[in-house]
Amino acid sequence: MILAGCRELEVTNLGNPRAMPQFKDADEVMKAMRSDDFRKRCGKAGIDVDKDVTLTCVTIREAAVDRAIEMRKNGYGPDRILMMVSTDPEHHFANSGTTLSQYWREAERCIQKARDAGIKMCGTVSTIWGSPISGATKLEDAVEFTRRWFQIGAHDIEHADHDGSANAADAYRYFSMVLDAMPNPEAHLCHLHETKRIASSTILAALQAGICRFEATLGGLGGQPANFLDDCPIKGTGEYYYDPRYVGLICMEDLVVQIDELGIRHGYDVNRVLMLGRKMEKTIGARLRSEAIINGRTVKEGHMEHARPGLKKLIEKEKEKPGQQFPAEWSAEAILPEKWGPADPLWKK
Repeated sequence: MILAGCRELEVTNLGNPRAMPQFKDADEVMKAMRSDDFRKRCGKAGIDVDKDVTLTCVTIREAAVDRAIEMRKNGYGPDRILMMVSTDPEHHFANSGTTLSQYWREAERCIQKARDAGIKMCGTVSTIWGSPISGATKLEDAVEFTRRWFQIGAHDIEHADHDGSANAADAYRYFSMVLDAMPNPEAHLCHLHETKRIASSTILAALQAGICRFEATLGGLGGQPANFLDDCPIKGTGEYYYDPRYVGLICMEDLVVQIDELGIRHGYDVNRVLMLGRKMEKTIGARLRSEAIINGRTVKEGHMEHARPGLKKLIEKEKEKPGQQFPAEWSAEAILPEKWGPADPLWKK
C-alpha cells in the first residue's frame, strides 16, 4: 500500500493479546515495518518511511498506550496512536469498561504521555449517527466530544460510524457542523463501515462538506471483521458485532476509484491498488467486497472492439457530416415549445 501511494497506515492493535489473540503478533509486525530491509525497499521507490509515512497503532486503554511508548523507546514504535470514546455511554462501557468521565481523564493522561514520547494521538468519536446498543444519538454530542478531544491535546479526530448507521444527509449535516466549529479539514478523518451498499453516497456527502481524509481497507476487511473468521466471533469482538451482516470498512479499491473518477487529486496508483485488492482476495481465499476489482475503472477511451461494423459507411450513404448529431434541417440549437413535457396539452387525458 505504501508503494501504491498510501502515507497513513493503521498497522495493528496493541490491546491485550489474551483478549484479542489475532493481534498477538503486533510487536513482530511493527518490527518488520521499522526494519532496515523495509526501509531499503521503500527507499528504492523514493519513499522515506520514517519521514513520509505515518504508522498508527490502536491503543484503546492506557496499558496499550504505555506499550506503544515502550515500543517507541526500543526503536520500532508507532508515530501515532488512537483512543476511542463513544457518545453512547452503553456502547462506550461495552468497549472500554469505563464511564465516560473515567475515560476522558485516562485519555488526558495518555495524551500527555504520548506527547512526551513524540507520539501523536488520534481521538476517535464513535456512535455519531447511532449506536448498535442504545439506538439514536445526537450529532451535537459528537461535535462537543470532538471539541473535548482537541481541548485535551489530540492531534486529529477520527469520526467513526462503526455499524453503518450513517447516511448521506446526516453525514453532510454532521461534517458541516464539525468544520464550521473546527475549520481545518486536515484535523478530521472519516471512518465509515459498509453495511447497506450506500457508503459511496456518504463519502460524497462528506467530501461536499469539506472532508478530505478517509479510512478504508482492501476488500472491505478491517474493523470487526478482522476479529473473526468464517462468521465465528472470538473473545474481544463484542456481542453486538456477532451478526455477520455487520461487516468491515469501506473498500479501499472502490474508494480510490470513486475519488479518481470525481477528478480529485489523491496521490494513489489506482491500478496498483486494484492489483493489491485482487491479491488480497487470493490471500484470503474468498471473494471480498470490492466491485472495482471486478468491473475495473471507467475506460475513457471506450471499447471500440465492441462497436458494430458499418456506421462510417452509413454516415457516408446518408451524406451526413462527421460528428453530426441531429438532422441538418433542424435549428442549430433546441427551441423549447411554450408548453413542453407534462404541461403539453397533448399528454392530457
